[in-house]
Order: sequence, then structure tokens, then C-alpha cells
Amino acid sequence: MVTQNATKTQRRRADRRAKKPLVRILQYLALAGFLVFLGFPLLWLISTAFKSSAEINSLAVNLFPLQPTIDNFMVALERQGLVRAAGNSLLVAVATTIIVTLLSIPGAYVMARYQGKLRSIGVGYILVSQIFPVILIVIPLFFILRSVGLVDSLLGLVAVYSVYTLPFSLWMLQGYVAAIPYDVEEAAAIDGANKLRTLQRVVFPLLMPGLVATAMFSFVSAYNEFFFALVLLQSPENYTLPIALSTFVGGEGKVAVGPLAAGALLSSIPSIVFFTLLQKRLATGLLSGAVKG
Repeated sequence: MVTQNATKTQRRRADRRAKKPLVRILQYLALAGFLVFLGFPLLWLISTAFKSSAEINSLAVNLFPLQPTIDNFMVALERQGLVRAAGNSLLVAVATTIIVTLLSIPGAYVMARYQGKLRSIGVGYILVSQIFPVILIVIPLFFILRSVGLVDSLLGLVAVYSVYTLPFSLWMLQGYVAAIPYDVEEAAAIDGANKLRTLQRVVFPLLMPGLVATAMFSFVSAYNEFFFALVLLQSPENYTLPIALSTFVGGEGKVAVGPLAAGALLSSIPSIVFFTLLQKRLATGLLSGAVKG
């Protein structure tokens, strides 16, 4: 009996070893397909940005430009106010990120650590805020902002983005707080640390990946948002990047493909820089708080 069980176990192990190379090959194929799915549009965007108008309008399909030119970038920067729009988008996105992150920290901690009516209210607020579509709230939101003089202003846009982004940021960050063992806080309290010092020296370093993820989500959401900006902003000097890029589409539906591709490529640079600066923080801090006194 023991011999038969041992034989079955060995067969199972042999089957698993035989399946591992096949599974690994399928995983790499799926990863390669995913990279092609994501990378090809970006490669085509870069190629189009450096193509001349004649080459874009020709029937020939070339992945790489035959005669690279930077004329599209010059048109995008000079004629469409892209630099000013980029400054507005950065200002709105950074302000929204700071406000949402600062409000999410205490809210997420309370939701994760304390059980009671406050948590129920917070969860209800998050769920209810995700039920209503944007198109349903944009008209009353416009009238509310107009009554307080915040229509066609970046301040009003920051307020809208902060309120709209906060629920999901709270839900995401409270998951990170809940993953931190409460024993770590109790150990700090035994060592004589008060609540504020425990949060500052123990919880926050452990929460750093969650804070970075929340900041990334808030920044990208505010930086790329189009619909609220389209409804609330009216003056060209207040346009954000998505609205400025939409001006490359003419009144008759004619699209300036080259300048649009160049503008879209330039507009992606701040997001790439922001992610590059924060991606190292995303992988650190999980254990740093446990070694600080």
C-alpha cells in the first residue's frame, strides 16, 4: 500500500514537471501578445508624429517614417497652445493628487481600523458615489459650480476631480492599511510611542506603497480626464491637455493627424516622468517602518 502511494506521488510529480515547460511557454506567449497589444499603438503614434503630411495622407502604410520631420511638433506647440494646456493639466493633476492623498490617509485608516457607524457611512459613500454615471451628475454639478463662481476656473476643476477621485482612493488605500498587522502598532505602543508617533514612524512607512499607488491613480485620473473639463472650462487659456488635443479636430471632422500625434506624444511625457519618479517608492517601505524606533 505504501509502495502504491509512493508510486502515485512520483507520477504526479512527473506530470507536474512535464506540464511546467508547456505552461511557461504559454505564459510567455500571452505576455508577448499583451506587449504587442500595448506597444503597437504607441509605436504607431511615435511613427505618425514624425511623418510628413504628404506621407500621412498617402495610401502607403509604413510603420517607420520615410523622411522623419519635426514639423508636426512645431505646429502642435505653436498653434494650439499646448504648452499652456500642459501647465494647466499639471497644476490641476498635482493639486488633485495632494488633496486626495491627504484626505485619504486619515479616512482610510479609520475605515480599516475602527468598526462602527463611521465605517458604514464611509463604505456607503464609496458605493453610492460609484453608482451614478458622470452624465447624470454633470448638469447639476455645473449649476452648483456656477452659483459659487467656479465655472471656467482651474480651482473648480480641482474641486470636482478631488471629490470624484476620493471614493476609489479611499477604498484602495484602506486595503493597504488593513494589510498592516495591528500587532506592529501594539508593539510600538508597548515601547512607549503615542498614537501620533506610531502613525508617523511605523504606519506611514509601511503604507508608502499604498500612498504611491493612490497618488498615481489620482494623478492619472485628473491628468487624463476629458468630460468634466469639456463641460466646465470655456476659456482657451484654461484648457487642459485633453481639451487642447481635441482642438486638432476641425469643425467638419477633418483631423490634423500629424500634429495630433505629436501633441499626444508630448502630453504623455509628464505622466512617464511622474511614474518614473514614484515607481521606486512603490516597491519599498513594506518593512521599513518595522525597523524604525
